[in-house]
Amino acid sequence: MQNIEYKNMLSERVVQVLKTIYDPEIPVNIYELGLIYDISIDNDSVAHIRMTLTSPNCPVAEDLPIEVHEKVKATEGITDVKVTLTFEPPWDRNMISDSGLLELGFL
Repeated sequence: MQNIEYKNMLSERVVQVLKTIYDPEIPVNIYELGLIYDISIDNDSVAHIRMTLTSPNCPVAEDLPIEVHEKVKATEGITDVKVTLTFEPPWDRNMISDSGLLELGFL
């Protein structure tokens, strides 16, 4: 069984990878945009990611979850990735982090 510190380290690595993935229509990474609702690492080092899109009709609806899966799976220490796409709650601008708002010039 893995200890909490190891899982936290893996979670931080996953977050760093997610910060390299961008929504092509908005110049902010998907993590700061608030598209990532939850990240958990299980005892087998599988990353479970619950995410959304800016809208169900997002032009990258098929591609973005695949990119998340591929890039996170390549993260050192991660054995597999399970990406769950959800639209509950629906994404809105209030989910953007302060850092993301700053990048967009809203702060």
